[in-house]
Amino acid sequence: MIIGIIGLGIIGGSMAKCIQANTDYTVLGMDTDTETMALARLTGAIDGELTDRKLRECDLVMVALPPRAMIQVLDKKAPYMGGTLLVDMCGIKRDVYAPIKALSKKYGFDYVGGHPMAGKEVSGFTNASVSLFSGASMILTPDEDSNAQTLEMLKSFFLGIGFGVVTFSNIEEHDRIIAYTSQLAHITSNAYIKSPTAQMHMGFSAGSYKDLTRVARLDENMWTELFCGNNDYLVEELRVLTRNLNDFLTALEAKDEDRIRALLRRGRELKETAGGN
Repeated sequence: MIIGIIGLGIIGGSMAKCIQANTDYTVLGMDTDTETMALARLTGAIDGELTDRKLRECDLVMVALPPRAMIQVLDKKAPYMGGTLLVDMCGIKRDVYAPIKALSKKYGFDYVGGHPMAGKEVSGFTNASVSLFSGASMILTPDEDSNAQTLEMLKSFFLGIGFGVVTFSNIEEHDRIIAYTSQLAHITSNAYIKSPTAQMHMGFSAGSYKDLTRVARLDENMWTELFCGNNDYLVEELRVLTRNLNDFLTALEAKDEDRIRALLRRGRELKETAGGN
């Protein structure tokens, strides 16, 4: 199988490394940064450059770019993709689905939305890792045109390169849940680190501080795109969080121990029933 990867940042680069480590497939890569391309070749993450001509030869093409850049690139590359299967790696789905679907119908390639649930607070190919997706969930968002054989192939492929589970969803459910599990966490972390006390934490912080502040170190350009492309669901989740924080604020201002205890108990119980990490 020949696999093309467009965008060799931390996600695309890690995908290339995982495929090379776990399969005998040919991996072709494309990135606008010449240094990244050279490093990807040098480290063996890719077997060669993904040119327009070679796009036609790919069995699977994955695009790991922010939403706007991805659509811009696909507008140019779609005419060369007839007969291939495209899976995007974008963190939102509703904003990108319609333009990609239109291109797939026009130029005759299959399209299934994807989102690997793994990442780091750093970016770029130099931070790509063969272990990034180990045990992680790969979300796929097929539509009515997706056939069972294609989905089974993709499930087997992603499990084979190290993912722990493949989760099937639709674009609405994906964006609604991601607003909570990913996007709200980044906003909360970013807001938390803005306290003046954060500049005095050395010697006073441990695991909880590190866990809560880790993703405050983010790419503001990419995350602004993701937030605005999913603003309706994200606003809903932010309102819920604000109400819950205000409950604590009111109880603390009143030194209402019974209320504080009840709020903490409820959070603990919900965590215990939610499962997972």
